[in-house]
Amino acid sequence: MGDLVDVGDSGTRTRTLGRSPALWPLLARGAVFSPFKRPRAGVTAPRTRLTLPGVRVDLGRLAAYERACGFGVGADELPPTYPHVLGFPAAMRLMSARTFPLPLLGLVHTSIGITRHRALTATGEYELTVCVDALVPHRRGTEAVVVTEMRAAGELVWESRSTYLARHAVGRPPEDGGAAGQATAAEPEPLPVLAEWHLAQDVGRRYGAASGDRNPIHLYPLTARMFGFPRTVAHGMWTVARCLAERGTPQAARVRAEFKAPVLLPGTVSYGAGSSRFELRGADGGRLHLTGEVLPLT
Repeated sequence: MGDLVDVGDSGTRTRTLGRSPALWPLLARGAVFSPFKRPRAGVTAPRTRLTLPGVRVDLGRLAAYERACGFGVGADELPPTYPHVLGFPAAMRLMSARTFPLPLLGLVHTSIGITRHRALTATGEYELTVCVDALVPHRRGTEAVVVTEMRAAGELVWESRSTYLARHAVGRPPEDGGAAGQATAAEPEPLPVLAEWHLAQDVGRRYGAASGDRNPIHLYPLTARMFGFPRTVAHGMWTVARCLAERGTPQAARVRAEFKAPVLLPGTVSYGAGSSRFELRGADGGRLHLTGEVLPLT
């Protein structure tokens, strides 16, 4: 189970894990606890940090991930999104816990920001740390901010901040248009289309097998319909990875992506890019699914 250690005066507890948690039991635990949780404004996150030392990459799973997302296979370098896959089980452990105040079922991944400080070897050894940094108000409910950090020999080499939205009723927005009440920003003009991808129905299953994220909405039409989707839904992190595989990423870079609308499978999407920005839309410049930016880290 690992050790609990109080850190400083903040009351944060650090639990060191002997291995990465299995995702299926965590999904089941989250499903059991979710009906008993009532998301509301003003809740706080437990101050718990999970640390996983001695992490080594399974090269077979990495190759499957690279093939599923369109990266080249065989280079001794991790794709910029792969540390998220390594840290996701620990994040799920935190968000499926009884003490986490938001229901796991219905949480929507709304954004991710990644900072890669340098290229990461696939054969290296790393330490992962994951925590829920904050629960913040959103115009549609409450967002959990999950921070993942990866270190090599004590050096911070990769970090991310993901937001997950729990929808619930909120009070009337302030008249002055404060952060909680701001209207949705106008949708940007479409970027030049550089590629069109015809996505098969099994994209979610292939990515789920490679990443371990086998959320039912991504697997089969029947299981997706159980959660209100007309068809299978592509993983949001697959859409980011696929765009970065197409675009390329500097060895030291900042990546920011926002998930706007689910990508239904099978389907056709267009990849657009210009300068530092990229996006994914429905075919023929349709619905905006994903928008992002890649900047060199200086």
